[in-house]
Formats: sequence, structure tokens, C-alpha cells
Amino acid sequence: MTAIASAQIDPKKYSRLLARTLPRTIATEKENKRMLAIVNNLMKKGEGNLTPEEDVLLDLLFTLIEKFEEGFYKLEKKSASTPASTLKFLMEARGLSPKDLWPVLGSKGLTSEILSGRRAVSKGKAKILAEFFRVSAEVFI
Repeated sequence: MTAIASAQIDPKKYSRLLARTLPRTIATEKENKRMLAIVNNLMKKGEGNLTPEEDVLLDLLFTLIEKFEEGFYKLEKKSASTPASTLKFLMEARGLSPKDLWPVLGSKGLTSEILSGRRAVSKGKAKILAEFFRVSAEVFI
């Protein structure tokens, strides 16, 4: 977020948005899912269609979710962990199905091959998945 964007925030609109969403430090998976649902609703509007207040809220929620998930999931690359198993774990934790990854990975076939372990995750797709799940790309390589 730029200083210009924050200067355009209407305090009254933003306070009403905060009152509706009640963002706070996330301590449980239930609260994390609630915040993820709010993020998903905002993202459905499309990046260019968000109000400045919604854009600032989305940034705040990303920060809160990232902080919680870094501590809660503790995704460290282990020898027993594979990119496919890590991906399945992240999907399960967020209540996602393979079809939810089709637009992220670009196709149904590629998603299926990666999840089955028949195909490795390329560096490019690892970066895309890392951004989508807000984790390090290393967990997919």
C-alpha cells in the first residue's frame, strides 16, 4: 500500500468496515477460517474493484493470516514431506478441493498430475502456489 492510497481512506467508511469484519490477532483455526472467508469475499470482487478501504483491510487480513499460519502450520521441509503431500495438507487446512487449484495452476490435468505425484512442481508453479498459500516456494520444490 502506498502513502497516497492511505491518504484516500475515508475514516468513517473504514471504521464501519472494521466494525463489520472485526479483524484481530488470530489464535485459532476457526478464526483463521473466518478471516480467510472474508479475504475470499473481497477477492471475488476483483482487485481493481475494491474500495480503498477494502484494499487496506485486505492487506491487514493478509498480514494477520500470514502471522497465524507461520506459527500454526510450521511448514518446514522434511525428508518425509513431498511437494504433493504439502500441497494436499495446505488444501485440507483451507477446505479447498482440486478444482479450486485449477485456475491457480492453469489446468485440471496439471493439478491432477501434481497432486498424484506424477509430475513435479516447476519453479514457476511453486512461486504461484507459494503466493496463493502464503508460504515459502521451497515447500513445493
